[in-house]
Amino acid sequence: MGTVDLTRTSKFLSYVLRHHPDAIGVELDAAGWIDIGVLLDALARHGRPLTRETLDRLVADGTDKKRLEVAGDRIRAAQGHSVEVDLGLPPAPPPETLYHGTVAAVLDRIRAEGLRPQGRTHVHLSTDRETATRVGARRGRPVILTVDAAGMHRAGHAFYLAANGVWLTDAVPPQWLAE
Repeated sequence: MGTVDLTRTSKFLSYVLRHHPDAIGVELDAAGWIDIGVLLDALARHGRPLTRETLDRLVADGTDKKRLEVAGDRIRAAQGHSVEVDLGLPPAPPPETLYHGTVAAVLDRIRAEGLRPQGRTHVHLSTDRETATRVGARRGRPVILTVDAAGMHRAGHAFYLAANGVWLTDAVPPQWLAE
């Protein structure tokens, strides 16, 4: 096998482990985990061979997004699932302020409805404006929304911190958002 494009491979693994395990004929357990040997065998059968060493390198330093996490001989996506999984994350008090990157085209809907998971299991929030800017820029000129996370938390909204540092919540009602 030639040189592996770690970013491209990470994105494909995230696609499989977040959204479509059936794309390579595998199943995730209830918490989103899969045995690494099973995953590597399925990737090879589907024309995307990957060694354990390359997978370990990818998880350790392959991208700046830390999309994947490994525990022993199992692997899963850290967050961002559209398939139903229970990441087993305990509720955690969030920082005072969190951020969400989006684009102007959806601001009217967000102002009316707040932030919704949009096909994923949670809304994703960043601890800094720079990360939110990068996220929003994937779809055009970014608009950064500020979330009063501490206020939401005091009002009873649950927050979870994913292994890769992304904050998750079920939804952000519009009253907790500022532009």
